[in-house]
Amino acid sequence: MVLTFMRGFLIFLLLLGGFTSCQRKQQATVPLAVPVRPGAPLELNLMSFNVRYENAEDVGDRSWSRRIVESVHLIRRESPDIFGVQEAMHGQVADLWASLPEYGFFGVGRDDGKWAGEYAGIFYRKDRFEADLTDSGVQWLSDTPDVAGSRTWGSSFARIVTWIRLIDRSTGRGLYAFNTHFDHKNQYARERSALFIAAKMDARKHPNEPFFLMGDLNAVESNPAVSYLTGKSVTVAGKTTRWEGGALLDTFQSLHAGQKDRRTLHFWSRNQSGTLKVDHILVFPGAQVLKSAIVTKWPGMVSDHFPVTAKVVFP
Repeated sequence: MVLTFMRGFLIFLLLLGGFTSCQRKQQATVPLAVPVRPGAPLELNLMSFNVRYENAEDVGDRSWSRRIVESVHLIRRESPDIFGVQEAMHGQVADLWASLPEYGFFGVGRDDGKWAGEYAGIFYRKDRFEADLTDSGVQWLSDTPDVAGSRTWGSSFARIVTWIRLIDRSTGRGLYAFNTHFDHKNQYARERSALFIAAKMDARKHPNEPFFLMGDLNAVESNPAVSYLTGKSVTVAGKTTRWEGGALLDTFQSLHAGQKDRRTLHFWSRNQSGTLKVDHILVFPGAQVLKSAIVTKWPGMVSDHFPVTAKVVFP
């Protein structure tokens, strides 16, 4: 359980140790590890979780002070190797990190590139992965991606994409995790965001390493922004095009194409009925999807979104 008095101290630690401006280069050396299964397949449990931002209007079971306990229990039960959070404010990140010390964290607040505003951050198991902070970062989904807090394209708020390269200790293999939260109102902004993130994935320093995208895309599978990321020829940002560099695999659709009720944004109703699936895990096309799910069965309230999970193998 999170201890309230710890938050101030933890926030100080976060500011001191990890939450610096994304415009400042982080100097870090990847620790050396001796792989025991070099070149072996990577099997990963992934989760994308919009935690609902902390605010005074959410009371009772919807308050973060109650939801943090349920959220930590849920995360421990699902036991993801890597998970992305969206809408998390700085204090919420601090609470999760304090409650889940087995995880490392990478991310910044979208308003100032430090700790203000929502995070689209990435948690990863420290015992399994070494973080390559020389090949990680945060950029704004705008015409000025390196300007903290910037927003163009008609976005309602500043929006970001966070990515980190992780080295699997047992195999020595690297992989890239991306996490994002698209605009909730403007379709053009969502389409430009998809184009930007696809280009960012294409520009990986290690192009042969697998990658995946977690996020609340505020769009269902048939939306052009999502369709572009999954390799379909669609009209985005006024131009009919197709992502030539790749086509991500929709982990849920690959196993549950016939499932009609797939809502993830339930607006506190905890009702899965409907097709409003806006939370996604999209993976490297060479991956094998073993499991995928929308996490609906949980006794307590965790968010106004259902988390989504996937178990995948990168051969």
